[in-house]
Amino acid sequence: MLLAKMNPIPNWVFVLSLFLLLNRIESVEIDAIDALVGFFENLSGNSSILIPVSGWNLTSDPCEAKWTGIICHDQIPSVKSITFDSFNLSGTFNPSFICNIKSLALSIAIISIKNNNLHGEDFESIANCKELTHLYISANQFVGNLPETLSQLNNLKRLEISDNGFSGDLPNLPRISGLIEILAQNNQFSGPIPEFDFSNLASFNVSNNNFSGPVPPGGDRFTPASYFGNLGLCGDPLPNKCEVPGPTSPHAAQTSDNSKKNGSNSTEILMYSGYALIGLAILLLIMLKICKKGKKKKEELVEEGDNDNYRSKDENTLESIEFKSITMSKSEVFGGNSIESGPVSSSLIVLTSPEVNGLKFEELLKAPAELLGRGKHGSVYKVKCEEQGMTLAVKRIKDWLLPSDDFKLRMKRLNHVKHPNVLPVVAFYCSRQEKLMVYEYQPNGSLFKLLHGMPMGQTFDWSSRLGVASTIADALSFMHDELHADNIPHGNLKSSNILFNNNMEACISEYGLMSVNNFYNSPITTNNTSQLDHIDGFRGDIYAFGVILLELLTGKMPMVENNGMDLATWVVSVVKEEWTVEVFDRALIREGASEERMVNLLQVAIKCVDKSPESRLSINQVAGMINNIKEDDERSIDVSESPFDARK
Repeated sequence: MLLAKMNPIPNWVFVLSLFLLLNRIESVEIDAIDALVGFFENLSGNSSILIPVSGWNLTSDPCEAKWTGIICHDQIPSVKSITFDSFNLSGTFNPSFICNIKSLALSIAIISIKNNNLHGEDFESIANCKELTHLYISANQFVGNLPETLSQLNNLKRLEISDNGFSGDLPNLPRISGLIEILAQNNQFSGPIPEFDFSNLASFNVSNNNFSGPVPPGGDRFTPASYFGNLGLCGDPLPNKCEVPGPTSPHAAQTSDNSKKNGSNSTEILMYSGYALIGLAILLLIMLKICKKGKKKKEELVEEGDNDNYRSKDENTLESIEFKSITMSKSEVFGGNSIESGPVSSSLIVLTSPEVNGLKFEELLKAPAELLGRGKHGSVYKVKCEEQGMTLAVKRIKDWLLPSDDFKLRMKRLNHVKHPNVLPVVAFYCSRQEKLMVYEYQPNGSLFKLLHGMPMGQTFDWSSRLGVASTIADALSFMHDELHADNIPHGNLKSSNILFNNNMEACISEYGLMSVNNFYNSPITTNNTSQLDHIDGFRGDIYAFGVILLELLTGKMPMVENNGMDLATWVVSVVKEEWTVEVFDRALIREGASEERMVNLLQVAIKCVDKSPESRLSINQVAGMINNIKEDDERSIDVSESPFDARK
């Protein structure tokens, strides 16, 4: 009865409530606004009314109202940067106000409060702002020790703390692998300088402190001006060299001689010498065994990673060889220019290239050849056919159980599926004993060598890597769509099978030439393609492509040598520990590549290498996501190169 007497709620109330809810979704959260206002009041010493700023109140939104010193992210209403340089602020910098609010801690990337008169409070909470990439607090009144929690800012790139009164040891900053700038001059820091990876640093200055001891290895990359004013420092690049312990004093030597005369005799000396020789012999044996084991592992890794590359690592050391194991009659010659016209199984069948028409099989056998690589699944040779004026790459496949007739049908189907970034087989030979595929030789090598065998001083920049990823994803997407009904995945996708043509365009080689059971279920390859046993070969390709993406992002080989884990397992374990920046190639960090886009590509790669095959993305999804990242990258380049860009 009571409910019946209650008046119904008017419809306009619901409409208004919905409007307010949607409006709140498109603005900064209330608790974040409260925290920002409190943060600014502390900075201003509770004299915010005297500071010439707009906003910074509880009645407006920092992004919509464009508060002074606030820059927001473009796509979502969240604070990206807080900047108050040279505002004559004389209050307290207390990061707990903003870093203890989750929405702010996950969005703020830049804090800059240089050239003020600020003091510090609750500095340890800075570690909660895990997305922080730039921290500029130079030229203030900060004193005391820097908190060790500062080293937990894994995404930090630039740290400027100069011209303050900081003292004590520096935190364990070397653990932040992405740091490219450290300016800590004009403080009171003491102790040794941490052993940074100086090759990763673009700017470094610790002058006018109280550091002592030798300059760490690699520190001479910077000029002496980066170290002047530290009386206890020594070693390159400083003029004062570190003292080397001198010889024992005469008195100490005499005391030692007397001790030997009184406490030792010739028998004891011989006995201890014998022990020393035995120990040395054992040590040498152990070292020899370790060296042999390491050499064996290295040879296995190189053979597996690059066995199918069409370019020799040291062509000058290769001897001319012939395919002597192929037993054929010299009368057996090439067939016609298509698979249909191949007369007998003993003929090499030309598929696509008119240049090789007329080349006889015996001429191929007699042509000068170089062994480029040998692996579990076969060997690759570089063959020079002088009469045709061509250089060919010939792949010999062994232990492939696919019957000859099925093999020919597969070659026929592959010959009808063309993509400019998939290398076609120009000819093939098939018999019971041998299966040969002939390609046009690609002189610019493979992605594997570009990533892992590049000479010092050469670079493989972010835009180029992203372009390779996009090109391969598009090509693989096309091939999967065309050949899905035929159940022909790539089956052997890896960075050494991504080759570069004369225009340095990435091309997929050996598509469909390896039985999925031969490759993805092989014990040799489970390090690169774990969790692929008895699964759809197309999903196996997705996993393998994810590994290639991880190679592009990390610069590491598929097998991470330092801990024995495969690359995918290592990356996932590091990301779970929220050390995402640790995985990226330091060359990309030094280049200043967009961390946001690198993280986006990393997320795509991690979805590709999911342990559950059913959870992996389709190649069409992968290609779409990569192309979106590439388009964003190209737009940012266009903006940065615009003559109207006013950014510094």
